[in-house]
Amino acid sequence: MTKSLSYFHLHLISDATGETLIAAGRAAAAQYTNARAIEHMYPLIRTEKQLSKVLEGIDAEPGIVLYTVVDQKLAAMIDQSCAAMGVPCVSVLEPVLATFQSYLGLAAHRRASAQHVLNTDYFRRIDALNFTMEHDDGLLPPDIEEADIVLVGISRTSKTPTSIYLANRGIKTANVPIVNGVPIPDEVINAKKPLIVGLIATAERISQVRQHRLLGTVADFHNEFYTDRAAIAEELTYARNLCARHGWPVIDVSRRSIEETAAAILALRPRNR
Repeated sequence: MTKSLSYFHLHLISDATGETLIAAGRAAAAQYTNARAIEHMYPLIRTEKQLSKVLEGIDAEPGIVLYTVVDQKLAAMIDQSCAAMGVPCVSVLEPVLATFQSYLGLAAHRRASAQHVLNTDYFRRIDALNFTMEHDDGLLPPDIEEADIVLVGISRTSKTPTSIYLANRGIKTANVPIVNGVPIPDEVINAKKPLIVGLIATAERISQVRQHRLLGTVADFHNEFYTDRAAIAEELTYARNLCARHGWPVIDVSRRSIEETAAAILALRPRNR
């Protein structure tokens, strides 16, 4: 018998953007298929006045509280208030900071948003994002040697979102479409520096995605082969053969999230160096 779906409040308090909390909260909540979190996100909480309003909201809608607040006075305020309200709260960063301190023998500086400083790494990611946006869907292949990774694949194999995700990690990523019967640009084939990876999926999966894609196209777009599974299977065979001919590794994205696809691509990099 299928259990009915239940809902619970999940309060996320951060002194920065809250990205860490959102990732941790959703990763934990995903393990409970019969429960859904009603998220309450409180970013940039850095004063007692701001925190007091947050705690009033938690009192009105009790639930699980997760927080990443490095100011120990504010953290203590959260712990004490949650204990008084009888709601569970967890400091997501504190156990990690304690482990770092124990191993390094150094105390944390406890600066809010320390991970978001405008340093060299930040500007490297911006540069990678700019490069990736300028090299989407086969644009500007002549300077392809500047790329760290080049993704190739037929339409609707998640090339663009995967490229953007990698770029946000500071990895210059270009993507080039594979079209049945159309040669890949020589600049890509002759590239020496970038890792070139082929993305594929099942014909059923691609057909499904393309059908959804067609819903947003203009009325005069008619291409019966675009969603036809037999035609897609031919495209995939052409793509597989192309990658095999050039020795490019292939990743099936049918059941992978963008994050999982990116992780699989990054796992190939050491072997390419």
